[in-house]
Amino acid sequence: MSDTRRPPVVLTIAGSDSGGGAGIQADLKTFTVLGVYGMSALTAITVQNTVGVRDALVLEPEFVAAQIDAVLEDIGCDAAKTGMLGTAPVVRIVAERLAAHSVRDVVVDPVMVAKSGDSLLTEEARRAVIEHLLPVARVVTPNLPEASALLGREVAADEMADAARALCEFGAGAAVVKGGHLETGAATDVLYDAATDSLHCFSGPRFDTPNTHGTGCTFASAIAAFLARGMTLERAVAWAKRFVTEAIKRGLPLGEGHGPTDHIGAGRMFT
Repeated sequence: MSDTRRPPVVLTIAGSDSGGGAGIQADLKTFTVLGVYGMSALTAITVQNTVGVRDALVLEPEFVAAQIDAVLEDIGCDAAKTGMLGTAPVVRIVAERLAAHSVRDVVVDPVMVAKSGDSLLTEEARRAVIEHLLPVARVVTPNLPEASALLGREVAADEMADAARALCEFGAGAAVVKGGHLETGAATDVLYDAATDSLHCFSGPRFDTPNTHGTGCTFASAIAAFLARGMTLERAVAWAKRFVTEAIKRGLPLGEGHGPTDHIGAGRMFT
């Protein structure tokens, strides 16, 4: 007999943020407030705060794979989200294990640079993301600098739709190119879904705040949570946009640099 109390289950494969605003900490907070059960496979341990990343220790690929196998063989998952992966061997083994376990709804946040400007992904790893991870992604969620890095060319504000389509040519099922890095106007994200050959735009207000640490992690993990809850991709992205916009609006003034967003406060909209 099946247990009707089983919640949707989501796995995050990402690095740890000792400051708590991004990485697996942000992912697990997002999962909790959005009503899904969160699991984690740690890829790296970072020494960071709101000001910057002081150091990082990337775990061995085999250890990352062992974590993924352990939870998926026992518990399974309804969706997965990847964040900071760090090195090409880790990227390749993560893609391999997700494919081996037939995880269908994989949200790829191609974390390349921290909010402080510190690099979090090597060039070799960037190529591995394109060659190995994007083909297993249900959706990839780069900001404008990340989209530019993945495509090898500068992506302007009026090229977001074309960039989303181009990312799908690497094998991703869909792409959301985020416009939060633009300096003026509404914060608009563009979704292209290759499965339906459809384009969707999602706009929200832009807030003048330094407390935006972890917004990319939060947005991607919210998409994964809503997909796990059975939403269509378009609706999952729309609701994730609402969630991260509210989290930014309520941003927490912690630390001397880029403070975190407020996951708990934003989650009250969805409970």
